[in-house]
Amino acid sequence: MRILNWRLIVALVIGVTLVSVVSSWYEVRSQKEALRRDLERKAETLSESLARNAELYLKTGDRSGLEQMVQRFSNRDHLLGVGVYDRDGAALVITPGISSMLSGAPQPLTDALSRNRTESTYMRLRFKRVYMLAAPLHVAEKSMAGGIVMVYDTGYIRTEIFRIWSRSFVRITIQVLVIAAITVLIVRWSIGRPIARVAQWMKAVRTGQHAIQPTKNDLDFLMPVAREVAPLAKSIQQARGAAETEARLRNANESLWTAERLADHVRNRLDASSLFVVANREPYIHTRRDNVISVTVPASGLVAAIEPILCACNGTWLAHGSGDADAETVDSHDRLRVPPDDPRYTLRRVWLSAEEEEGYYYGFANEGLWPLCHIAHTRPIFRATDWEHYHNVNQKFADALVEEISTEEHPVVLIQDYHFALLPRMVKDRLPQARIAIFWHIPWPNPESFEICPWQRELLDGLLGADLIGFHVRAHCNNFLNTVDRILEARVDWEHFYVKRNDHLSAVLPFPISVEFSGETSDLPGELNTDEERRALLEELGIEATYIGVGVDRVDYTKGIIERFQAVESFLEGYPSYQGKFTFIQIGAPTRSRIKRYADFQAEVEAEANRINARFKRGKWRPIVFQNRQHSRQEIQRCYRAAHLCMVTSLHDGMNLVAKEYIAARQDERGVLILSRFTGAARELHDAIIVNPYDVKSTGGAIAQALHMDVSEMMERMRRLRTSVRDRNIYWWAGSLIGALCDLRLEQKEGARTTVPDKIPVET
Repeated sequence: MRILNWRLIVALVIGVTLVSVVSSWYEVRSQKEALRRDLERKAETLSESLARNAELYLKTGDRSGLEQMVQRFSNRDHLLGVGVYDRDGAALVITPGISSMLSGAPQPLTDALSRNRTESTYMRLRFKRVYMLAAPLHVAEKSMAGGIVMVYDTGYIRTEIFRIWSRSFVRITIQVLVIAAITVLIVRWSIGRPIARVAQWMKAVRTGQHAIQPTKNDLDFLMPVAREVAPLAKSIQQARGAAETEARLRNANESLWTAERLADHVRNRLDASSLFVVANREPYIHTRRDNVISVTVPASGLVAAIEPILCACNGTWLAHGSGDADAETVDSHDRLRVPPDDPRYTLRRVWLSAEEEEGYYYGFANEGLWPLCHIAHTRPIFRATDWEHYHNVNQKFADALVEEISTEEHPVVLIQDYHFALLPRMVKDRLPQARIAIFWHIPWPNPESFEICPWQRELLDGLLGADLIGFHVRAHCNNFLNTVDRILEARVDWEHFYVKRNDHLSAVLPFPISVEFSGETSDLPGELNTDEERRALLEELGIEATYIGVGVDRVDYTKGIIERFQAVESFLEGYPSYQGKFTFIQIGAPTRSRIKRYADFQAEVEAEANRINARFKRGKWRPIVFQNRQHSRQEIQRCYRAAHLCMVTSLHDGMNLVAKEYIAARQDERGVLILSRFTGAARELHDAIIVNPYDVKSTGGAIAQALHMDVSEMMERMRRLRTSVRDRNIYWWAGSLIGALCDLRLEQKEGARTTVPDKIPVET
């Protein structure tokens, strides 16, 4: 009976498949013929128009006019180029697109000249499928003066045929699955009752109860299973117990992504491959003070995430050597083993001149790309000299990277941020075996905004040299894919989120970056509680207040600092009882002050804080404390813990880690986060109070909501926020990014379709 049922299923599947394949073959052939007829008709129409014009130019001997005509008409869909020849087959004018493909007069032209009629054929030129049409040219009284050749790319016909076949295979698969499912349902229905009776008997045998043996018909094909039921049940119970024990151990040890877990995870994924990280900022900076060289570690979540990986796999970090004593601490190959106290990986420094740094970093990257990608209504500035420096610095990093990895069999390269948009292509063209990912830490704008950039095509082509392009959120991925689809000649696969350009696949995926989460270990000094720490902070600042809000930002026009101050002003206007009680502390680290827009903005922030303070200040209280200096991590953590609320009001931000830092610092599960809807963090941190920073009055109302929030609601919100940050911390981000890169490359190497790895979230 079982054999009969399977034979029925197989016969139905084969029959449906054969019929569908034959039908699809006829559809494909008809479509191919239709596309060819359409191409031939277009080519014939265009050839007649070109021939008439060419004959006039030949008659008057106007060679320049002939060249202009050929160049003007050759820019058509699928038309590779046009050539005009004399009666002896020598080229008079030929477009660059086909000059390298044609050596001498092509055969269709020879036939057209000898037979005095139009000739056409489908053929291959330098491994490219083309359609060639050749027509004779005449002057007075039909005297033959030469011929014209038009070459069309027929690759799009082949692509369309493949698309039809793909669609047909999907349809066939669905038909087969539906028929198989129906057949299976029928089979199950026909044997369902016998199976139920046998199952009852097997259960009775397993539990030692009184059992009535089913009839012979019921047991015909199940008796071998029935004889094994007792030992099988025992084996399953033993296996289940072992699996539960293993799961408990695994959950106990790996509930949180740590530096150690990340290192082990990446070591296993990389196998024998080496990891190379490229970033503008270096993890260790050597400076000379009072004739003594000291080393500092910049405050950076990126360093915290990447360093454990490099230590685990003896990797290499390439960065700009920005310290004034950096050159004194490297070897003859500009290398240095780090960390200083326990060398585990290599830091390779790349040297830039002051002019290069000015043009590449301050110019193109931060006066051009930064405002271009942040929709904050600051006009991008693009200078040709800045672009030249940007290109040259990317080339300099590419040369250094190739030098480091040229002997590696399967190197893995992780490039960081918008400073190196050209680097993936530069490296991929020279070392195609390298697995390359680039993570874009800032937003990606819509296509209309990105088209402002004069070098948009070069930037996109450079990025598409990577195998994996990462953004913080899916919306930025979508913007990037839309931009590529609009600007470049590339195929965008919206189902699997990758781009195919020049036979290379680039996956485009979201990886929301995060911060280090320290678990349950407190950073509070001694037994000092939050209230005592708050009082100590206010005393140091020399102010009196009952409630504290905090903001931590670089003084950047994208961070919405002025809008934040105005929201505080609106709050104090609407809730005058908080005047004299609520103080907002703004930690504002100076940044990029060599750029005029940043210097002007810092002055604007200071003026706005002074204006609001002058309006409300009384006694030892003032509404805004603007601390315009660099702060240590300990100082910032202290403000996080003391504040009743934290405001993140960015006008546009890729992620904004301040929001997550505040959550990670609140081990007391108190505090409220007010978060701009225009940050990537708003896609994850749903229990924050989400605001539109441009709506100053509404944001002021959010301050009141935070201060009036019931303690139980506040704690419940903070618990959920902390769970989100804990589960997806900075180590999870790094492991996900590198794991996805390894998966993508392995699949491409095996010739399989590029897919999103199962463990990588595609939307948050």
